[in-house]
Amino acid sequence: MSLFAPTVHRLSEIYGADVDTQALRYARLAATFKATYGAQPDFIARAPGRVNIIGEHIDYCGFPVFPMAIAPDTLVAARANGSDHIRVSNMDGTKYPPRGFSVADMFEIDSTKHEWSNYFKCGYRGVLDHVSRQGGKGFDALVDGTVPAGGGLSSSAAFVCATQLAVQRIDGYDLTQAQLASAAAQAERHVGVNAGGMDQAVSIMGQQGSALFIEFYPSLKATPVRLPEAGPPFVFVIANTMVVSDKHVTAPTNYNLRVVETRIGALMLAKHLGIAGRAACAGAGLLSFKVVMDEHFAVPNVGNSNDHEVQEWARRLETMMCETGKAFGTHPQGYTRDEMAAALGVTTTELSAKIHEDQFPVRANRFKLWQRAQHAFSEALRVVKFRGICEQARETAGLELGDLMNQSQASCRDLFECSSPELDEVCEIARKAGSLGSRLTGAGWGGCSVHLVPVDKVDDVKRALADQYYAVHFPHLTAGQLSEVLFATKPGRGACYYVA
Repeated sequence: MSLFAPTVHRLSEIYGADVDTQALRYARLAATFKATYGAQPDFIARAPGRVNIIGEHIDYCGFPVFPMAIAPDTLVAARANGSDHIRVSNMDGTKYPPRGFSVADMFEIDSTKHEWSNYFKCGYRGVLDHVSRQGGKGFDALVDGTVPAGGGLSSSAAFVCATQLAVQRIDGYDLTQAQLASAAAQAERHVGVNAGGMDQAVSIMGQQGSALFIEFYPSLKATPVRLPEAGPPFVFVIANTMVVSDKHVTAPTNYNLRVVETRIGALMLAKHLGIAGRAACAGAGLLSFKVVMDEHFAVPNVGNSNDHEVQEWARRLETMMCETGKAFGTHPQGYTRDEMAAALGVTTTELSAKIHEDQFPVRANRFKLWQRAQHAFSEALRVVKFRGICEQARETAGLELGDLMNQSQASCRDLFECSSPELDEVCEIARKAGSLGSRLTGAGWGGCSVHLVPVDKVDDVKRALADQYYAVHFPHLTAGQLSEVLFATKPGRGACYYVA
């Protein structure tokens, strides 16, 4: 795996298929840049969206995830302009009007406003914050994106990551891929989203032909894992429900609320286990379930997936699921703020400060700690098992992987409550048509689904979804529009620079 974001000179190095279409797209981007700013761009920064194959809502719990980069991406064509001003335009100028900022303006991000350029500012600020600088060079930028906004394929992370690449090249920095991923995750929090880090890591570090087993604790680590080739070949079919779930808009009742529920769950679980006073728990700015688990067993971190490690992961995670029942089982309907504060021996104001609610406000009458903890620990075990099956490459791998994906969807629906009627419907249709495993991908509450489909069943699955879901709910979709929301894919390349 490359240490730094690479530069490529041929589009075939980025896109495994449809290179001619991408060539036209890049040419239009460059021509529009010249028409807008009077000169050709110096380079084009590119960062892809992603599909999380399995491991939903557990990156911010400290547990590993298993995503892959995909072909849909964000492009940022850029050129230094020799001033202290930054101009940014979008190929879809009607929906995303041009903006102009001074360098100082780039550090002012109003998270209460749903403004497209805030994500551009996040990318700019992410690099400058990382290198402890208060200002950079002025430049012109033109953005084009094919990752659907609010579709669960991480359009926001692709935008922030592509912007970071552009900023560091303009300003002469050379952050490592790990540094870029970490900076992007931190930066996206300026728009009020408590990101866990998975989206940014796979967008930056993705590898052609491999998914990534990404670990976050004790440090960020991405291990390429090739999907098994034994048995019938399969691909992933992506189906967008076309129900938009914008994390920025719905965060207080959906995404950020789930983050907060796991944070409070970790605090209360640590107290239940008698380890809240240990340095790793007491000193954590935001305590996670992974830290609590490691401290409970008080032995070195488990990070691999051979038979012995998988067994050890299983032992630990199953123990933690049992302990969550003891810790939270008396409140199956959830806790009030007063009850959580009393359990932790703090005031509700102190509890709010512990979970950084000033930055990430939430709205809820009850907090379902048992359900969220059960999902987090069981989903982590599914991720580890998924990697182990990939590496062992048994003839039954497809069936085993599909079963884990189906279990994940059930957990997301019933325990984490982040599915939606549309996602449930799409998964059911796909399974009946031949999908081995179907689940939501991304934050949920709408957006996209991912399906593990044998190659000889791809047409059947796509046809069933087209006829039974899209034709029913979105009858006016053209064939071209359908191809953008329903497509088959394999693991793609991560972020890079393109210079013709």
